[in-house]
Amino acid sequence: MDQNTQTFLNFWETYQWPEQKSISYRLYYNDQGQPVEYSMNELPGKYIELTAEQFAERDHRVEVKNQQLIKKINQLPTRKLIPAEHGVPCHCDNVAIVVDLTHPHKKWKITQHEDS
Repeated sequence: MDQNTQTFLNFWETYQWPEQKSISYRLYYNDQGQPVEYSMNELPGKYIELTAEQFAERDHRVEVKNQQLIKKINQLPTRKLIPAEHGVPCHCDNVAIVVDLTHPHKKWKITQHEDS
C-alpha cells in the first residue's frame, strides 16, 4: 500500500465527524397568537414546533391557541362573476372588455358567497 492510501485510511479511521443537528421548524407568534415569522433558526420570542409540511405551507391564515396551530376560517365572502340579465355589458368573448349596448354583448354581475 502506498503512502497516500495509508494516510487516507488513517484519516478515515480517526476522523471525528461533527454531530448532526436536528432540524427544527418553527412558527414564531405574538401575544395575540398571530404569526410573526416562520424560521428554522433560534430566534427570541414565542414559537411552536411545526411539521415539515406545515412549515412548507407558511400559511399566514393561522393562529396559535394553547400551543396548537389553528387554521382561520376565511371571513371574507367569495366574489364571482356570473352571466345575468342585468349587469355590465361585456364583449361576447372577453369579460374584461366593456362595450356599450349597441355592440353584441353579454351582461355580467358579481355575486358573493359566504364561506362556511
